[in-house]
Amino acid sequence: MTTRNELTTAAAARLAGIGYIAIVVLAMGANFLVRNQLVIPDDPAATMSNIAENATTFRLGIAGFALIAMLDIGIAWALHVLLRHTGERRSLLAAWLRLAYTIAFIPAIAFMYLALQLAVGGDVVAGLGEAEREAWTGLAMEAFDITWLLSLVAFGLHLIALGRILVASRIGPRALGYGLRIAGGTYVADTFAHLLMANYADFSGAFLAVVATASIVTEVWFTVWLLVRAPRTVATLPGKEPELVAV
Repeated sequence: MTTRNELTTAAAARLAGIGYIAIVVLAMGANFLVRNQLVIPDDPAATMSNIAENATTFRLGIAGFALIAMLDIGIAWALHVLLRHTGERRSLLAAWLRLAYTIAFIPAIAFMYLALQLAVGGDVVAGLGEAEREAWTGLAMEAFDITWLLSLVAFGLHLIALGRILVASRIGPRALGYGLRIAGGTYVADTFAHLLMANYADFSGAFLAVVATASIVTEVWFTVWLLVRAPRTVATLPGKEPELVAV
């Protein structure tokens, strides 16, 4: 006799919700308490000095981002388990877009590690002078920023796909579905504005406010829904193999 241990949709909802909370905690540490505190825009010398003097803290930031990437893989899987009964193809599309975001984000973490190696010195950068190391440290963190920014296109499309699922299936509040689609659109719009507008810096504050407001409101709401409402909602879904439906 064999026993099948499968993740239930209710458990998948809770797992995804807990994953979201863990990502928020890790992001606050890795991004706001480490990267934003140590990296000084347009001042590579100060950036290199800060990283070198706080190497352990910077390593913790790198580890935090790496954990976030791994959690995103788990969330993509959990959301697929939760949503696949609403349409296999749409659910897979949302999962693949989140995985694409994660795969695109991982090189950014490597650029952050490169900045650490340049800052602390040693045999690996022995052929570089201090001025060169400063310039390359700043460039490595610029590469981190642009790689992360580009990866957010896939994340934005993931949110749009999630919103489409919620609106079409009515498994969750329609307003939440539309909110996720708007939040996803702001990520995509901000990335392309950054790439295409030579004077983006003049409008960066406005773009940040729009993206932050849309993403915080809808993703917090989505997390609460995953933990509170989704387990009860999915319990009413037919317990059958999902049918393939058109996107």
